[in-house]
Amino acid sequence: MSTLTIDELQQRVGQEIGVSEPFEITQERVNLFADATEDHQWIHVDPERARSGPFGGPIAHGYLTLSLIPHLLGRTFQVDGVRMGVNYGLNRLRFPAPVPVPGTVRATFTLNGVKPIDGGTQVLVGFEVGVEGAAKPSAAGEAVFNYYT
Repeated sequence: MSTLTIDELQQRVGQEIGVSEPFEITQERVNLFADATEDHQWIHVDPERARSGPFGGPIAHGYLTLSLIPHLLGRTFQVDGVRMGVNYGLNRLRFPAPVPVPGTVRATFTLNGVKPIDGGTQVLVGFEVGVEGAAKPSAAGEAVFNYYT
């Protein structure tokens, strides 16, 4: 994991800033997410039925994959010299390919932009979360974080 200051981030706009460690997606995790979100669609939580479905087995919720971004990013790089950071939103989110269950994902992060805001700095981080060996990412977009000094 790397630690970068706001000044160092400004110098790295347009560059890849890290690749996460692999993260395992289990049926138990998918079921817990389904319980937390009340999204119990059979393609996620019924492995037997899902085997005869369009993906040949259960798949993770797209929003489960998305919800891993703070965890994967936080173990890839952190911003030093700030009082706090908050998730501000997302830009251009897509789910091009499913995550099979069980499966392993990894995220690649690119620094898309850094700009001043009242009391801090806004950082735009492009991401792709994918299953190793898959032709398309499972989630792709841009996360917006506000860091306050």
